[in-house]
Amino acid sequence: MAQPGQDAKFFTRGKIEEFRADLQAAETKDKKFVKRKTVLKKIVANITMGNDMSPLFTDVVQCLGTPLLEIKKMVYLFLVSYGRSRPDQIHLVIPNFLQDCGDRNPLIRALAIRTMSYIPIPVVTDALTENLRHCLKDRDAYVRKTAAICVAKLYSADPRRAEKGGFVEMLRDLMLDSNATVVANAVAALSEIGDRQDGVIFKLNLTTANKLLAALGESSEWGQIYILDSLLRYVPQRHSDAETMAERIIVQLQHANSAVVLTTIKVLLYLMNYMENRRLMDYCCKKMGPPLVTLLSSGPEVQYVALRNILLIIQRRPAVLKNDVRVFFCKYNDPIYVKLAKLEIMYRLARAENATEVLAELQEYASEVDIDFVRKAVRSIGRLAIKVEAAADNCIQSLLQLIETKVTYVVQEAVIVIKDVFRRYPGKYEGIIPTLCENLDSLDEPESKAAMVWIIGQFANRIDNAEELLDDLLYTFLEESVEVQLALLTASVKMFIYKSNSDRAKELVHKVLKWATEEIDNPDLRDRGFMYWRMLAINPAAAERMDRGALDQLLLHTGTLGSIYHKNPETFIRNATGKALTDSPALNAHSRAVLIPLAPVQLPSGIISVPGPGPNEPRASAPEAVDEGVDLPAPPVEPKPSHLNGDDEGEDGGSDQDQDDDSAEPIGTAERDPYSNLDGAFGTYTADEPRPMAASTRGGRPNEEDDLLF
Repeated sequence: MAQPGQDAKFFTRGKIEEFRADLQAAETKDKKFVKRKTVLKKIVANITMGNDMSPLFTDVVQCLGTPLLEIKKMVYLFLVSYGRSRPDQIHLVIPNFLQDCGDRNPLIRALAIRTMSYIPIPVVTDALTENLRHCLKDRDAYVRKTAAICVAKLYSADPRRAEKGGFVEMLRDLMLDSNATVVANAVAALSEIGDRQDGVIFKLNLTTANKLLAALGESSEWGQIYILDSLLRYVPQRHSDAETMAERIIVQLQHANSAVVLTTIKVLLYLMNYMENRRLMDYCCKKMGPPLVTLLSSGPEVQYVALRNILLIIQRRPAVLKNDVRVFFCKYNDPIYVKLAKLEIMYRLARAENATEVLAELQEYASEVDIDFVRKAVRSIGRLAIKVEAAADNCIQSLLQLIETKVTYVVQEAVIVIKDVFRRYPGKYEGIIPTLCENLDSLDEPESKAAMVWIIGQFANRIDNAEELLDDLLYTFLEESVEVQLALLTASVKMFIYKSNSDRAKELVHKVLKWATEEIDNPDLRDRGFMYWRMLAINPAAAERMDRGALDQLLLHTGTLGSIYHKNPETFIRNATGKALTDSPALNAHSRAVLIPLAPVQLPSGIISVPGPGPNEPRASAPEAVDEGVDLPAPPVEPKPSHLNGDDEGEDGGSDQDQDDDSAEPIGTAERDPYSNLDGAFGTYTADEPRPMAASTRGGRPNEEDDLLF
């Protein structure tokens, strides 16, 4: 056997003519095939280096008659590389293929059938079909497991031939084979076929699933991954079936291979949707924690994969790591992507019992050197205040201390999160508004500036110099980003409602509306300026937790790229097949309530052209004037968003919709400035004073409609 490093001498760029001459010379003088073996090693090394060796096709093929296994392997490797690019010469190899398929050596039989499956050319596929059928029933397990993978290759090249020849049924029979490696390869082949858009449906029943579990202990690491992954295709019909299966596979959590551990966790999370025994579910959660923590002792890349999967798992099953928040404290030498992932998990695991410990850690991170990490830490402090009410006072004090540092990016992040704190605890921390206003000049990023503008508009009745602050911000209105422009427009109208008798407020809202409708090209901003009285002042904040149904669906992809991107594979991989929980009598009521079915595959519809002219549409006449005495339609009521968090109880309905008592004023068609009479334009709303934010709270939680302008 060659010693390691001895083959390095073959990795030198060679010439086609030299290799051809060496092969021809070896036919007459090389009785022990030593020289021929050396030349073939050089050719394979050049293929590995990316050099084109296809002109040597006929010369290399002649070496197939050599009885030496090592030479056959190199020739077949050459054919795998260049066989499909030489369809006019591949017929020269067919006799050798057929001869090797009947060889007494099982390694040669498996080598021949595998090489043929890698060359999807009709003449090779025709020769492969019958030989593959015999190899699937071969007496040697090595040949059978190789043939199982070849069926998937054949299906990829010619699906109709594979189905017509009954190869899929033969694969199903191999799942009951006595050899665990054969079973694993059969499962892998069926999974690959079942994942195709045009593939057959691959599902398991209880008997087959139990047979696969019996082969699990004798399989290799990759075989265990294939078998465990296939269990997602089994839909339990009884709670006891899912519970029994979970008890049988939970031992795999102790495996040394991280891929086996993650796949086992994925299957356990899937089966827990069909369980009824709460004690067993708690036991599974308890057992899943230590293996996940162990993964964090690996390299940074494996750590990141584990952290992204952990972030998914704890959103659905928080009990898995509820007492292990210290494990996710950042180390000084962690890469930035690992630190950011740990920071997010720390926030998810934070609760009243460990909030003090988490806050102390976040305060340390806020003094780090890395700007992105510091920003994330400051924002996490604010999110912690919103999540854990008992820690809100300490978090606010910490944010004020950070603002006193006068570091620009720290101040800006603090302003952003304090805005959310105001919305979470209305009327509680408004005493810090003067401190925020003192740092107005240090805000130069759109998000932080928009947050400060929101604070000024929301509390305009409590800030004495609100008009001056807003006027200063409006100097650069036309140069600001759309986010800031929208915030300024909203704040101006809020201030006008709060201070309807102030001439300064009227002047500001007049100026902003004139800019928004006459000098802005953005349609959102322009439409809000034209019809502000009919629209809402602020967009609903995005939900922080993922929908439970989407979580259940995404957890089926644990340990894959989907769990890292937090997206279903069909959204970023072409022709990928989606996965979803399947309804059955054993499915939990909670899981059934949020069940997301798979969308049916839609074929592209053809273009339908209808001859003849289109319908005559009536032309709308331009309105000349608004008649007096005609009531304007009532503004639309925003539907109350449904809460996804389990701890958010349904709140009572909002206030009744206010109706305008006065009729619309006539608008002159020749009037140049539609905003000259602000008293007439906004007079119907001056009586609608905004309610205090605390008036519509329930149990310390703000009503979703508190921030609506009208």
